[in-house]
Amino acid sequence: MARTFTVEADGGSRGNPGPAGYGAVVCDSATGEVLAEAAEFIGTHTNNVAEYRGLIAGLRAARALDPEAQVRVRMDSKLVVEQMSGRWKIKHPDMRPLAAEARSILPAGQVTYEWIPREKNKHADRLANEAMDAGKRGRQWEPSRSTAALTTAAAPAVVEAVEADEDPEPAGESETAVGWGDADMGTPTTFVLLRHGETPLTPEKRFSGSGGTDPELSEKGLWQARRAADLLADRGTVQAVVSSPLKRTRQTAEIVAQRLGLDVRVEEGVRETDFGAWEGLTFGEVKERFPEELTAWLASPKVAPPGGESFAATARRVALARDKMIARYAGRTVLVVTHVTPVKTLLRLALGAPPESLFRMELSAAAFSAVAYFADGNASVRLFNDTSHLR
Repeated sequence: MARTFTVEADGGSRGNPGPAGYGAVVCDSATGEVLAEAAEFIGTHTNNVAEYRGLIAGLRAARALDPEAQVRVRMDSKLVVEQMSGRWKIKHPDMRPLAAEARSILPAGQVTYEWIPREKNKHADRLANEAMDAGKRGRQWEPSRSTAALTTAAAPAVVEAVEADEDPEPAGESETAVGWGDADMGTPTTFVLLRHGETPLTPEKRFSGSGGTDPELSEKGLWQARRAADLLADRGTVQAVVSSPLKRTRQTAEIVAQRLGLDVRVEEGVRETDFGAWEGLTFGEVKERFPEELTAWLASPKVAPPGGESFAATARRVALARDKMIARYAGRTVLVVTHVTPVKTLLRLALGAPPESLFRMELSAAAFSAVAYFADGNASVRLFNDTSHLR
């Protein structure tokens, strides 16, 4: 006879979006015995994202215990319960991949969903708060320090989930504003941002995104990557290397990583914007062939090149990648080898600058920039377009 588990999950955000975390607990449905707990600080996110991440963690923990078990999910998020039960449509683009991931963990016939009042979800609520508290200290949640099963009655309140299929602000387009007087000045997570070295398209100033020919580095670009590696090796502060999946960034990252004795982790979210029909063209050529489309593109970040991707869409995925990396590398210094638009986007979001500021930043090939992220949600731009290592 198949075992039956009860999964209770919760997530919260102190700011919505703001510093966020989730908690999940798996119990034996027959005895009530706690079989597994999971919690994690996930960086800056909305309540809805945190709740979905809690669900995913709970389902994974249940599968690890017994992939054949029947699972009863209980959550106080009506949004997640109704969407996962198929009664509500999932309209928000940030929720769809999370729901798809949750559905992929166990066969649909093994999982049922039930809404419960918040006061009956205190164990998972407490785990989520422990994760957020750990994140504020620049750490990740540790099971050995958890008091969730013992002190759920004393759990501090998690910000209530937004019971709607929308975030209050588009993901990546709003940062939590916290005065420096209230800032947690513990060890930040620092992104050292390196634009890839030159390709044959770079000196000709041609659109080169993720939808074109995926060019490799030129000889000059390889030289630039080696000079960047020399600088980072001398400083000795980088603890991990992350790269966009495109050839020019991976080549740059591998040259640096080899020098530092590190591996390269590929992050899809920091690839360049897809410029669609404009790939490989100069600005002048685009102006001549697509005058109306170019005017509209320059006027709004929500407008995409024909067949391409808008800057608003780029900002959403870059922000999600940022938060994932902040959670993964909490308190560490990470080299992120990427492209013009992702670098400018990360800087813009850290500064709280409007989308049109992308057109007011100059970023050279193989230039360094840097942003430090604190556990309370504050960010500090430390460096911009430094090319001193190339002189």
